[in-house]
Amino acid sequence: MPLPVERSDGPADGEPKKGGPGGGKGKGKGKGGPPGLVKPSIADTMKLNLYADNWFMLYVNGRLVAVDPIQFTPHNVVSVDFLPEYPMTIAVLAKDNADPKTGMEYGTNIGDGGFCLKFADGTVTNASWKAKNFFHGPVNADTAHPKVLQESLPENWWAVDYDDSTWKNAREYTVEEVDPKQPYFESDFEGAKFIWSDDIALDNTVIFRTRVEKPGWTPRWNTKPDLDVSGVPQR
Repeated sequence: MPLPVERSDGPADGEPKKGGPGGGKGKGKGKGGPPGLVKPSIADTMKLNLYADNWFMLYVNGRLVAVDPIQFTPHNVVSVDFLPEYPMTIAVLAKDNADPKTGMEYGTNIGDGGFCLKFADGTVTNASWKAKNFFHGPVNADTAHPKVLQESLPENWWAVDYDDSTWKNAREYTVEEVDPKQPYFESDFEGAKFIWSDDIALDNTVIFRTRVEKPGWTPRWNTKPDLDVSGVPQR
């Protein structure tokens, strides 16, 4: 598994400490809270960068964190801030642009995929991730008589306790093989590898999973969100 870079779990410089503004002096009304309540702040979040050829959905610890807002073209980098909690289970659904009936793109072309990710804690995509394909085609690269092989996505593929032990490891690909567009080169992906299944051309829907450990980590905050975000998209 990727080895995360240590980051401070305490308040950042200039951040109010426990008992300061927003740190628990309130009495359960307004912007305060009950005594002893410690909320996470933006200083506790970290940045992540993602690039997909052509589209992705990212889950962390079973929660939807990011979805590529542009379908297929143009290729873009998605950068978001999120609140990490360790151990961290990452699950990604990545799709290449492919007709569901033929496996081809733009008529008679065969496309290729590729996915790259980097978290500010040092987590990166590489061959230690698990990968499984669910849509292959055109079979045997036959564009004259295209056929596809499709498998339904497993239930709860994004869940922390989903069993991916039988999955193969992802395969790494070079930047030259994936040929990313300009936004990739304008963002920080240092140390991250492009990954896909064994067939970057004919495998069109791939799920990636990995788990990031950080022994001894505990959150600085002692509260959980109250909002309900269940029922998010799964496909």
